[in-house]
Amino acid sequence: MKPPAHAVPSRVGRLQRGALAAAVLGLVACLAGGFANPAQFYRSWLFAYLFWTNVGIGCLSLVMIHHLSGGMWGLVIRRVLEAGTRTLYLAPLFFLPVVLGMGHVFAWAKPESAADPLLRHKALYLNTGFFLARAAFYFVVWAGLALVLNKLSAQLDAGPDERVSRRLRGISSVGLLLMGLTITFASVDWAMSLDPHWFSTIYGVLFMVGQALAALTLVIVLLALFSKEAPFAGVVKPVDTHDLGKLMLAFTMLWAYIHLSQFLITWSGNLPEEIPWYLRRTQGGWRLVAQLLVVFHFVLPFLLLLSRDLKRDARKLAGVAGLVFLVRLLDLFWLVAPDLQGHGDQAHGISVHGLDVATPIALGGLWLAFFAHELRKRPLLPIGEPEIRERIEKAA
Repeated sequence: MKPPAHAVPSRVGRLQRGALAAAVLGLVACLAGGFANPAQFYRSWLFAYLFWTNVGIGCLSLVMIHHLSGGMWGLVIRRVLEAGTRTLYLAPLFFLPVVLGMGHVFAWAKPESAADPLLRHKALYLNTGFFLARAAFYFVVWAGLALVLNKLSAQLDAGPDERVSRRLRGISSVGLLLMGLTITFASVDWAMSLDPHWFSTIYGVLFMVGQALAALTLVIVLLALFSKEAPFAGVVKPVDTHDLGKLMLAFTMLWAYIHLSQFLITWSGNLPEEIPWYLRRTQGGWRLVAQLLVVFHFVLPFLLLLSRDLKRDARKLAGVAGLVFLVRLLDLFWLVAPDLQGHGDQAHGISVHGLDVATPIALGGLWLAFFAHELRKRPLLPIGEPEIRERIEKAA
């Protein structure tokens, strides 16, 4: 029989089977919708790709933050986060539809862009060859960091090793700098360039915070699901969920601060090249989406997460985290969809195509199925860490 630290909760298998079923249904719907409307399929796929890739990137960022900062909060979720980082190995494969559909998605990739003086000026950066080269660089950095960090972390299962721990801290310090660079440029390439006439110097930070929050909320939900089964039963304490809840509160406040800062700067500047971006997102049906984000992405989670009792209850905290995770999808839709053709404008309101629902389900099913597969490969707790080992012995 496996020792408790090597046990795999039964919910992992159910998660994998459910995810595969959702992926099959979603892919069937994507194929049908793609044949009927190829351009819409590529636009919707980009939206779904951004969301699920962001979760993997957020896992990678949180792993490195924990290696640098330490704390029990990161030990109990380290292996779940590491499984999330390994989903980045599939990021280039999932990116292929984006490459194939560039001419349907990005205005600068269309032949008629040569008639636009501004796009001609930006052509040195916004061109297909350089775009693909940058994407390849991002994938190499993310997959390389994930591979090295996972390999070194696994070595610690044999027991504490200060040499390995120093290497993890050193790689994480450099890795976070690389993450800041690659996330900023990837968000510009894959999202901000959808409207090549608009720019924001804080846009990359919006994605960084959103990625970390999406990863953290997903992990909190999974931790609550697994907390009653080995190896987590008796090991995860209320103080751990309390710390995760405080971290979630911090990221929620940071998300609101960055959004508000960008809006205030644009509003005070009142420049004709900047305000159309907000006009498209604050008129018609998009205004309702913006209001929903204010309420359900900030106000409600903020008020709920002020409660100490809620943060110490894994299931209640998971309820709030699940809400924020779903609203993260809405936030990304609000950021990118108004610049994608076929989603309406300020005059005609918002429109949601069926593929906007099918693609996140299809890609999310594949992502979660691979994630669950990776969860099975290693002990779900870092059993070499003295703090974890002590808790496992007490729970036995």
